[in-house]
Amino acid sequence: MQFKVKNSDSNSQARTGEIITDHGVIPTPIFMPVGTIGSVKGISHRELENDLDAKIILGNTYHLYLRPGLDIIKQAGGLHKFSSWERPILTDSGGYQVFSLAANRKLTPEGAHFRSHIDGSKHFFSPEGVVDIQRIIGADIIMAFDECPPGDAPYDYAKKSLALTEDWLSRCVKHFAETEPLYGYSQTLFPIVQGCVYPELRKRAAETIAGLSSEGNAIGGLSVGEPADVMYEMIEVVNEILPKEKPRYLMGVGTPENILEGISRGVDMFDCVMPTRNGRNGMLFTSEGIINIRNKRWADDFSPIDPNGTVFADSRYSKAYLRHLFISAEMLGPQLASLHNLGFYLWLVAEARKRIDDGTFTAWKNTMVKKVATRL
Repeated sequence: MQFKVKNSDSNSQARTGEIITDHGVIPTPIFMPVGTIGSVKGISHRELENDLDAKIILGNTYHLYLRPGLDIIKQAGGLHKFSSWERPILTDSGGYQVFSLAANRKLTPEGAHFRSHIDGSKHFFSPEGVVDIQRIIGADIIMAFDECPPGDAPYDYAKKSLALTEDWLSRCVKHFAETEPLYGYSQTLFPIVQGCVYPELRKRAAETIAGLSSEGNAIGGLSVGEPADVMYEMIEVVNEILPKEKPRYLMGVGTPENILEGISRGVDMFDCVMPTRNGRNGMLFTSEGIINIRNKRWADDFSPIDPNGTVFADSRYSKAYLRHLFISAEMLGPQLASLHNLGFYLWLVAEARKRIDDGTFTAWKNTMVKKVATRL
């Protein structure tokens, strides 16, 4: 993998660049649709490629390990071939999912023992095992195994958690160096900065990771319950230390406002389930604000979903029609809403790239963060 910085904003830490992988070039800043089990929920690959021009999608190690299982994926020749997606893929290590199974997992220095959320069966993830799993899945960018503490974790817990994550990271890096890709193209390993909401711990983690020869770095453990201003502070602390010549991936974040603020602080990559999850429940993101399409006020509004027509929103579908689909429990409603929201997120980062390149990013961002957070 290679990363090239193209332009930087003079009034912030925002920059544009390109991540070059064996499956394609990814312009940054970029939003990555979440395809947890090898599919973006409710969206076909044709729509991702042709309508949205998504450059990269995510898969999840934990979920793919459980279903369809490693044997099937390996027989297929990796997740790219299994899912018929020939563009880049990134896989999360499963650390966040193990964190979310607090009642059904046990952490040890060796790794994480957990029970499947599907059938209760027992499993074990070690740092080395997670690297092997992601070798079999075959993503272009894979994540180191980590523990993700909750946003309100006390300092002592966060400190112990970081020590565990750092030990696991050293084992991941060693094992990654000792193994090879399985399908004839390169893979790269991103370490993950943890440390909860404590600047001292975040600095320590970032300094450790900055000393590695990784081709990119991730920031984890944010947007897990802490206030937004604390999240922004942690991003600033970390990005002062992480190498500027490497891409920075802010994991699982977040709202359109969060993404714009993250870009202004030097983040290059984002992912979040919000566009599709909220879309399925009738929440639509637009360049003028947030719409709850179930509200009666849209019943006779025949205008397009996005008033500026700047994002994917087929003009034949009005707000009134989309509301009708939701009220009637027609499955096309959540599909169109998810497609629209992904289109908006991808438009937002594309517009950010354009504004950074032409020198107008900060003024535009300051206007947009107010608009995208407004409830219409």
